[in-house]
Amino acid sequence: MRLDKYLKVARIIKRRQTANEACDAGRVVVNGNPARASYEVKIGDVLEIRFGGNTTKVSVAEIRENVRKEDAEKLYNVIQ
Repeated sequence: MRLDKYLKVARIIKRRQTANEACDAGRVVVNGNPARASYEVKIGDVLEIRFGGNTTKVSVAEIRENVRKEDAEKLYNVIQ
């Protein structure tokens, strides 16, 4: 699954367009490397998202195309 879509489906970033812009601006890092929106997310990847003044670090636990709002937090584990 594409990185921008994963961020939206997991509800880490609210809109896919915003996730796409964050990737293009270099605010999303995957496994220590800046990632483009088209990066294919894999289970075990560590995502670091700098948004505003906050930095969120999560690891990908599961990948699903569709998920209910209540189950979105099961797709990732917060590291920091």
